[in-house]
Parts: sequence; structure tokens; C-alpha cells
Amino acid sequence: MAVNDREEIILETKKSNLKLPPMYKILLLNDDFTPMDFVVEVLQTFFSMSQERATQIMFKVHTEGSGVCGVYPGDIAITKVEQVVKFARQHQHPLRCVMEEEKI
Repeated sequence: MAVNDREEIILETKKSNLKLPPMYKILLLNDDFTPMDFVVEVLQTFFSMSQERATQIMFKVHTEGSGVCGVYPGDIAITKVEQVVKFARQHQHPLRCVMEEEKI
């Protein structure tokens, strides 16, 4: 007679305590000196936007005072803000780019 020695294995799933990293909105702020075409160039260059989308965001910045360029984890957001500000200063424009934590 053959004896069945197979054991039954049960896997349990445990919830992970990992949290998603905080996300940050990157905003461009309106000023009276930075040309609109420069803002569009910034949006295309640093945020990979199409001409049409970049123009929409630029008009939002112009009419409402600010516009969201994207939402990123903290380290990426910091880098993008620094890149935009450096690029604006190199071209002698006072364009302001800031980040704020995204509220969930």
C-alpha cells in the first residue's frame, strides 16, 4: 500500500506597511516680465508637454496667476524646480517655479 506523505502548504498574505512617497505639485507663477513663448518653451522642455498643452498651461498661469506643470515625488520635483529656475535666470527672466505638497 502506498502512503501519501504530501503536506498541505497554506500561504498567508500580509499587508505591507509601506506608504507611497509624498507627491508634490510643481507650479509656475505669473509675472509681468517673462514672455509667454518662453513659458511655453519651459513647459515643453522640462515637462515634455505638447505645444498645445504647454500653451493651455501658459494661459492658465497668465490669467489665474499660477498653473500646475505636473505632480512628482519630492526628489524629482526639487530637481525640476531647480532646473526651471536656473534656465530662466540664464535667459534673464524672473519666472518663478515652486512646489507644494499634493494633498490626498
